[in-house]
Amino acid sequence: MVRIRMMRLGRRRRAFFRINAVEIRTKRNGKVLEQLGWYDPITKDPTKQLFLEEEKIKVWLKNGAQPSDTVMDILAKRNLVNADEWKAVRAKRVERKIAAHKAAATAAAAAAEAAPAPEAKA
Repeated sequence: MVRIRMMRLGRRRRAFFRINAVEIRTKRNGKVLEQLGWYDPITKDPTKQLFLEEEKIKVWLKNGAQPSDTVMDILAKRNLVNADEWKAVRAKRVERKIAAHKAAATAAAAAAEAAPAPEAKA
């Protein structure tokens, strides 16, 4: 399976990212199938901050490549994917995470109540 994700480059505290199509099991800075653009978060000028090869990205998406969450946010801002569907997916993930956190908290509270109180020594 192919994933569209970012590769971190640059020096410490001066990050620069390349947006690449890579095999899903590849390390962050591993073998790249195709370079699809770059992102420079430090640049002040918004026109020079992001470059995407939109036609190549559309081809990869059509062939089943899955973007990472961060890349999906970028693609939604550029209208390469449906932003409303993506927002709905993110909202569902947040709801599930909150529900799981609440369930874990109630389970911990129930376990604490069920545990016997330590006996006082005389």
